Amino acid sequence: MVVQVSVLSLVLTLALGLMLSVCRPVCGTPGTTQDLDYGGVPLWINRLLGEPSVFSLRGRMDRAWYRANNPQSCPDLCDCPIQWPSALYCDHRDLGELPDSMLYNTQYLFLQGNNISSLPSSSLTNSSGLRWLILDDNRLQTDGLQTSTLQNLTQLQYLFLNHNKLTVVPSGLPRSLRQLRLAHNLITSISPGTFGNLHNLTLLLLQGNRLNVITETDFTGLVSLNLLSLSGNLFSSFPSHLPPSIQQLYLSNNSLSGLGEESLQGFTNLRYLRLSRCGLVSPSLHPQSFNLSSLVELDLSYNKLTTIPLVPLTLQYLYLEANHIQEFNISSFCREVGPLSYSRMRILRLDGNKMSYHLLPPEWVYCLRVLHHIYI
Repeated sequence: MVVQVSVLSLVLTLALGLMLSVCRPVCGTPGTTQDLDYGGVPLWINRLLGEPSVFSLRGRMDRAWYRANNPQSCPDLCDCPIQWPSALYCDHRDLGELPDSMLYNTQYLFLQGNNISSLPSSSLTNSSGLRWLILDDNRLQTDGLQTSTLQNLTQLQYLFLNHNKLTVVPSGLPRSLRQLRLAHNLITSISPGTFGNLHNLTLLLLQGNRLNVITETDFTGLVSLNLLSLSGNLFSSFPSHLPPSIQQLYLSNNSLSGLGEESLQGFTNLRYLRLSRCGLVSPSLHPQSFNLSSLVELDLSYNKLTTIPLVPLTLQYLYLEANHIQEFNISSFCREVGPLSYSRMRILRLDGNKMSYHLLPPEWVYCLRVLHHIYI
């Protein structure tokens, strides 16, 4: 049951960029057989900087026409669109290695959906100006990535290595990196010093790997990290030694034993926390686990909670669907109610629990006075 408390009007302003979330193959696009999700986090495309389309061009353009009208040479089996002269599309071509005759002015290199298993140090010697390198859905292995190959790419900002066969986080990463996407590999560990020079890294995707512990030095150097995804790993307890700069932390699909009073201590910037499908039970959550005034969104859906945990007054979005909650406790949201003491909650999901709207205590509206939607 959905109860609409008020109508929310959303105005979306498109400024410098266009966000493109690519989660399914484009309908009617021949030759595209795999999802282009780039690790599950959308890409922001800034057209004013000349950043190219993230969609595959295979089957969407007349290669013969482009080759006849493009003044620059283009490697065989690749596409070099005139409108993006710094982009090279070699994706989904069944390549076993990087193409020969790489263009010296290439800044955006699309190689996803191939069979590339290694990157020799000589493979990118003429591409020192690369800004994006996309190698998702290949067969890259740790011993096939030579340290100097990536280290010499001093302009590289986005590195995509999702859906490969890496067992450790690559070493020799250039300090210019801003995004590193390593989702769905076979990574079990992080070598000491791997992130030591990556002071500009803001996004790190490690979901869908085999990590089970984070040591004190694993994330040393990540002073600007904003988003960290560790979902779908093998953690049995809430990981320690995470960068305190994090604003978005994703830990869903781990088998966590619980959260203690100090689990989130020091995360003064944390705004979004995802802990769905972690097997959490109410007794395993300390009453002060989520006592963070910075927290805006908390996802605890698809767990085994029987009570609503204590959350800060500043929380705006709480997802508790598909648990075993039977009672609505106002004290979970408001320790007291007054002119300035009330919950800032906007969306509350309690559907899929053992509750009904008619069992809500009448005074809940005074605590959740700015609520937009409640789902029961």
